[in-house]
Amino acid sequence: MGAKVAPPLIAYLDTNAVIWLAAGRTASLSPRAAKLLETSDLLISAMVLLELEMLHKAGGLAQGANEILAHMAQRIGLGVCQLPMAAIVDQAISVNWTREPGDRLIVANAMARNEAPLITSDRRIREHYSNAIW
Repeated sequence: MGAKVAPPLIAYLDTNAVIWLAAGRTASLSPRAAKLLETSDLLISAMVLLELEMLHKAGGLAQGANEILAHMAQRIGLGVCQLPMAAIVDQAISVNWTREPGDRLIVANAMARNEAPLITSDRRIREHYSNAIW
């Protein structure tokens, strides 16, 4: 019988992390976050896609969400989490430190995946989610 292979570590990216990485701005990442980018399967919440598209429509991003995702999927293997929305919302109900639906769903997505790491520059998220990293 062969040795057991541990499942890959999964890390999530917040909207701001996707934007920074897509632009090649990695200099401000901590060594821990940089290592996660290299050693983890990287996912985003579907909420990140919505936020990216909203930023694009508002003129804040040159590319739309699907273009950014395709670019980042090719570049770093980024994918969209496929956990059921009911499981994510169940976790989001317990996120009571913010009323911002996007932040609640993005954090809840990482929580629903066994408290997975979440790479984010958002100070408030880092103050309240113990596995948030920048």
